[in-house]
Amino acid sequence: MSEQATSTPNIAALLRGYSVEISPTNEKIVASAIERLDPETEVFLTWIPGEDPFQAVAPAGKLRRAGLYPAPHIGARHLESTAQLDELLGRFVAEGVDRFLLIGGERDKPLGPYDSTLQMMQSGLLQKHNIKRAGISGFPEGHPAIPGPVLGESMVAKMNYGRSIGLELQVVTQFAFEGQPIVEWLRGIRKLGVDLPVRIGLAGPAGIATLTRYAIHCGVGNSIKALTKSTSFGKLLTERDPEPVIRELLAEAPGGDLFAQPFGLGGLHFYTFGGIKKTVEWIHSMRGK
Repeated sequence: MSEQATSTPNIAALLRGYSVEISPTNEKIVASAIERLDPETEVFLTWIPGEDPFQAVAPAGKLRRAGLYPAPHIGARHLESTAQLDELLGRFVAEGVDRFLLIGGERDKPLGPYDSTLQMMQSGLLQKHNIKRAGISGFPEGHPAIPGPVLGESMVAKMNYGRSIGLELQVVTQFAFEGQPIVEWLRGIRKLGVDLPVRIGLAGPAGIATLTRYAIHCGVGNSIKALTKSTSFGKLLTERDPEPVIRELLAEAPGGDLFAQPFGLGGLHFYTFGGIKKTVEWIHSMRGK
């Protein structure tokens, strides 16, 4: 691949239309998102097991009124009942929310009736609340508890069912610190017939020690090796940004165009482990080069 394909202007183009993930229960982070993010940015709102999901409703409304597009996580296995899902969706929609990230939820046993994202999608409640947009999860480095073929079959099933009910879907992936696993995973899902746009998850700038801690927590095994390879204790205090991973992806794309098939990216999705301010400043600096 030529140097032109991996050039900074190509990176700048890729950084238009990015999305971020934040905790909705942290008022300072929500305020920072409103202050710093581009208008109409998608802001994915986490649901941490044990937290009350209704606590995200008011922050979602605040983000929407500020001109952003909140996309709350809805964890199937975290839901206690169909009635809870019905009320949760209704309250979000009343605040202007029109999209969600539908996930299984990291829990061994479901709290209620839904064991999977697909079961939750089949509840009929998305149609009841006139929800037309949603994201589903992607795992470029696999999932510690789910075999790869099962993940692939599940993605195809969710795509097909989503289309049958008029749901506009995108895939939003777990973060990784190497480009090659992402490239191989993208090629793999395209071979399965998955043609949905994909938002590739990347960690925003943060200290290596911080990134390693989150990688361990999220089960991103191979990336931990890449992150800590030849890293001395002193270097653990230094920072790493996602530019090397983006350049690796661009190098594999025909003509450096990651939006075209076979990759079909919908954009980049940033996990703001080092803070939203640091991530947005890095994005602006890369755009300005």
